[in-house]
Amino acid sequence: MDIDLSPQLSKKVYGGNGGSYYSWSPSELPMLREGNIGAAKLALEKNGFALPSYSDSSKVAYVLQGSGVAGIVLPESEEKVVAIKKGDALALPFGVVTWWFNKEEPELVVLFLGDTSKAHKTGEFTDFFLTGSNGIFTGFSTEFVGRAWDLTEKDVKNLVGNQSGKGIVKLEGNINLPQPKDEHREGMALNCEEAPLDVDIKGGGRVVVLNTKNLPLVGEVGLGADLVRLDGKAMCSPGFSCDSALQVTYIVRGSGRVQVVGADGRRVLETTVKAGNLFIVPRFFVVSKIADPDGLAWFSIITTPNPIFTHLAGSSSVWKALSPTVLQAAFNVDEGVEQLFRSKRTADAIFFPPPN
Repeated sequence: MDIDLSPQLSKKVYGGNGGSYYSWSPSELPMLREGNIGAAKLALEKNGFALPSYSDSSKVAYVLQGSGVAGIVLPESEEKVVAIKKGDALALPFGVVTWWFNKEEPELVVLFLGDTSKAHKTGEFTDFFLTGSNGIFTGFSTEFVGRAWDLTEKDVKNLVGNQSGKGIVKLEGNINLPQPKDEHREGMALNCEEAPLDVDIKGGGRVVVLNTKNLPLVGEVGLGADLVRLDGKAMCSPGFSCDSALQVTYIVRGSGRVQVVGADGRRVLETTVKAGNLFIVPRFFVVSKIADPDGLAWFSIITTPNPIFTHLAGSSSVWKALSPTVLQAAFNVDEGVEQLFRSKRTADAIFFPPPN
């Protein structure tokens, strides 16, 4: 596979005084097209309002910064108004209509990662706005809008003529949007920074996994996700997805080194990643990371709702399961070397604290 796997930063697509929308392009990150993956970010300033829209792709949203409100309407369901904050993950299936609002400082930033296998453009999200200068209203004739919503021609022109914003606007005046309700949050959002840890290794790192158990909607989205926080100078074990899933990784915080090895034992990526980078590990390729002194945190989606990983180092690695003589024969070493190899990493699993 001769595809450039280099991490990339997002680029601004549109925006105004209410905020901006950014995305990653398949032309610059070819694995988006190869893996049918879309990636984008929404950044809302104070009083920024992302107009109601729906998408041609199912997604997982992750709040990178700030706090605000999300309005979510699932097909044939009532509107749910959910308070969101840094660390929240939300699953957004096909057909869901959403709006987003930031009432306060600082900027509210939301990451979107999703499946574009049924999208209009492979590797890109296409959003359909219900209102705004590029909204559904503006495309239909006055006659059709009037007939559909039982409005006079004057009312139609007033309704459509006031829609000057595109995608994102800044709310002025005394508009009071719906207040979030605690009960609406249940089953719609999970805070990855506060949820019970699935893995917690002292001096190594911590993991929270999103799956159908703690956020059932990921089953409808068809994606799993996780938040991984690696301590300073710690290592994440070399591993791969053993159920043919792609791993799409966004660096949330910090920096570190990454190596990816593919077929024929060829190293296909060796680079340093930093906050804001996005990269994709192809199916069955093995990836490992080492954090810089300040640590490294990343949010990933995996293209299956309940992912399974095989690790090649640590107490749970596949090497521990293989019999000694198989290891001797495979590595072409004597019994002493095999025993030395097997005696290492008997306690550490997945994450390895820095050497003393």
